[in-house]
Amino acid sequence: MRQPSVLISSPFSGAGWLMSEVRLTVRVDFGSERALGPGKIRLLEAVGRTGSISQAGRSLDMSYRRAWLLIDDLNQCFREPVVTTQSGGAQGGGAALTPFGQELIATYRALEARAVTAVKPQLRELEDALRQRTRKLQRPLKTSLKVATAKR
Repeated sequence: MRQPSVLISSPFSGAGWLMSEVRLTVRVDFGSERALGPGKIRLLEAVGRTGSISQAGRSLDMSYRRAWLLIDDLNQCFREPVVTTQSGGAQGGGAALTPFGQELIATYRALEARAVTAVKPQLRELEDALRQRTRKLQRPLKTSLKVATAKR
């Protein structure tokens, strides 16, 4: 059995490492074709909050098509669906997390919390080992008075 992948990501801001934002990102791979990670979990949580795949997608700056494809992939991945949908009509359509979908979120969040707790000392070591960069101050452009006041 293949073990889940654990990725460590360090956000990079154009000027240098943001030292307080070193974080662990957990992604569970189900073979080479499917995975469960923070993006899909955030999407599921948004569906639970909004009751809509399109609203969930919009809240994450994602197209409806992308959100729907991700939800469909999750529904196809597991024996039980994670989200159920209701077609539109006079009442409008909607989507809801299934009990299994709620359980999937809870399981992933628990796994994520345990992983972060387990590697916290190593994350600190990695953070301490990062090259600290200081933000370079931008110098003002030098222009002559003649160039600045010339008629165009």
